[in-house]
Amino acid sequence: MFFPLTSSLLEPFLSVFHGIFPRQGGVSQPPYESLNTSFGVGDDPKDVATNRKIIKHCLGIKTLVSGQQVHGNNICIIEENPVHDIELTGFDAFVTTIPGIGLMIQQADCQAVMLYDPDHLVAANVHCGWRGSAQNIIGSTINKMTDRFATVPSRLVAVISPSLGSCCAEFIHYEKELPLPFWNFQVKPNYFDFKAISKYQLTEAGVRPDRISIMDICTVCNPNWFSYRREKITGRFCSIIGIKDSFSKE
Repeated sequence: MFFPLTSSLLEPFLSVFHGIFPRQGGVSQPPYESLNTSFGVGDDPKDVATNRKIIKHCLGIKTLVSGQQVHGNNICIIEENPVHDIELTGFDAFVTTIPGIGLMIQQADCQAVMLYDPDHLVAANVHCGWRGSAQNIIGSTINKMTDRFATVPSRLVAVISPSLGSCCAEFIHYEKELPLPFWNFQVKPNYFDFKAISKYQLTEAGVRPDRISIMDICTVCNPNWFSYRREKITGRFCSIIGIKDSFSKE
């Protein structure tokens, strides 16, 4: 049995579940070994389905909601509990108040930014690559939570998953690709700290710095995680968050 990575900021809240699953513990064959969660990279769909069942069993949930992520800025609010797992097209962030749903982001260097509003029991998960960062999908998701569920940003808890580190985030054409404010996060010529960028966008949206957790793992450097930059043809690990079906009030 294996255990997912969790955040010490989220663990005290009894109404939320979460987990970040590395590449070990599944059934997929090379080059997708072994806990690949993506149907879109060329892996055997039966193996992917088995891997997702393993993850659901580990978390004690029945349903996953995921997206065919497009590095855009579209946010989906899940308002009903689906009977089966669903994967939606064209969304890179998910928000829900429905208990028992695991909001899943698939990754191979991009960030998952998991958000939790403990006052209104709202969970969100954001797929955030450099294109999503450039569109500030983090800020857009927090605005959606504020408008729809009366979330107070200063009360949010935010967790930034393992992802591309500043040691490996080389952008040779950054002057064309990255917004000018991002240039302030250049740590050496052509290399950028996108975790710091996400923290900046979170704080600009009103999240308190002491309620932000950044996992200091570079997915390119660490072979326990799938990395597109390192391997090109590879699987996707995942980060999941959701509201528990039953819990004791915090």
